[in-house]
Amino acid sequence: MTDVSNPAQLDDLIAYLDDSPSPFHAVESTIARLGGSQRLDEADEWDELPRRGHVVRDGAIIAWALPDDASPAAGFRLGGAHTDSPCLKVKPKPDTSTAGWRQLAVEVYGGILNNTWLDRDLGIAGRVIGADGATRLVRVDEPVARIPQLAVHLDREVNSGGLKLDTQAHLTPVWGVGASSDGEFAEWIGERAGLDGPATWWELCLVDTQGAAVIGADRSMLTSARLDNQLSCWAATQALAAATPTDQVALIVLNDHEEVGSSSTTGAGGPFLEAILERLVFGLGGRRSDLHRAIAASSCISADNAHAVHPNYVERHEPGHRPIVNAGPAVKVNANQRYATSATTAAVFQDACERAGVPWQVFVSRNNMPCGSTIGPITSTRLGIDTVDVGVPQLSMHSARELCGVDDPLHLAAALGSYFG
Repeated sequence: MTDVSNPAQLDDLIAYLDDSPSPFHAVESTIARLGGSQRLDEADEWDELPRRGHVVRDGAIIAWALPDDASPAAGFRLGGAHTDSPCLKVKPKPDTSTAGWRQLAVEVYGGILNNTWLDRDLGIAGRVIGADGATRLVRVDEPVARIPQLAVHLDREVNSGGLKLDTQAHLTPVWGVGASSDGEFAEWIGERAGLDGPATWWELCLVDTQGAAVIGADRSMLTSARLDNQLSCWAATQALAAATPTDQVALIVLNDHEEVGSSSTTGAGGPFLEAILERLVFGLGGRRSDLHRAIAASSCISADNAHAVHPNYVERHEPGHRPIVNAGPAVKVNANQRYATSATTAAVFQDACERAGVPWQVFVSRNNMPCGSTIGPITSTRLGIDTVDVGVPQLSMHSARELCGVDDPLHLAAALGSYFG
C-alpha cells in the first residue's frame, strides 16, 4: 500500500480548506496550486493551447494538462467535483432588528443541518460588487455574527422531544445590539472589501471561523467546514498538478451549485464543460467528428464524499456496504442511477487505486433510505461520458463542521493521480 503519512500534503489540504470559505475563494485556492497553468478567457480567441491551462467562470473552474503530441480524438480523463457547500447566505436587504438586537437576514443554501449553525462564531466571505461595477472577493475571518439557541429553561422539552427549527424565524443571526438602519450592512461590507463606497450587490456566505484541524488521541481524524466537497476539489487539483499525461488530456472540472441541483451557468447541468471540451478538441486541430470520437473515448471520475458508517447509528447503513474511515475512497453504486457508476467504470477506478497502491471500498444505500446524488449522473447524461462516482467516507455530512479520516484525502489524490497519469 502507498504510504500516506505525508504531513506536507495534509497541511496543504488544511490550508486549502481554510483559504476557501466560498466557491470563489476555492477557485483562487485551486489556481494557486496549478503551478504554471495559463489562464484563458472564454471570450478570447484561443490561437494556441497551452500545455497547462485553465478557465474560470465565477465559482467554477476547468483546468487541463495536455500530453505530448495530443490527438484531438484521443479523449479526456476527467476528474469532477464541486466548490459549493450547504450554508447560509446573506439576503440582498439584510438589515433588520428585533427587541434590541441587530440582525442579518439570511437565506438557506442547500440542505444544511440546521442545528449545527447554532452557537457558532461566524464570519462572512464571498464576493461583492461596488457602484462602479468593481468586483472584489471579501473574507471577514473574525467572528461578527452568531445564531443563538434558545435556552433550555425556555424550551424544557428540547432534549426529549427534539430541536425543531423554523428556517425563517430561528436561523437569523445577531451581529450587534441596538436598531439596524437601511444600508448599514452594505456600507460595512463595502469597507471590508476595499470598495469606494457601499456594496451594491453581493454573494456572501456565513462561515464558521474555526479552522480545519487534525483531531483524535491518535491524530487520525480531520475536522473542518466544507469537507463536502472541497476535499475532492483539493485532491483533484493535487492530482492534476502532478500529472504527466501520456495519451489522453487530463482535465478537472470543479462546478458550482451542486448542492442546489446544478442547474446554472457554472453547474454541471450547464454548458461550461461541454463548451471547453469542444474548444480543446478544435484547438488541437480537430473537427466535429473528432469531438464525438473524443467524448466516446473519454471517462470521468466524479468525486464527492460518501457516508462513512456512523458508530452510533450503524442500523442506518446497508450491512454489506459500510465505508470505514481511513480505508480508502468508496465507489458509490446505485441501481436507480442516483450515482453514475457502472461495472465498467467501477473497474476503471479500481485499476487506478491498485496501480497507486491505495485501498478502496464500496458504498450502497439501504433500500429504505434513498441516497443523494452528485454531478456524476448529470455530467454523464449531458455529455454521454462513462462516469464512476466515488468519495472519501465522512461523518456529519452537510453539518457546519464535518469529519473524515486523515488518510483518505491522500488516498483519493493518489488514485486520481494514477488515473491521470
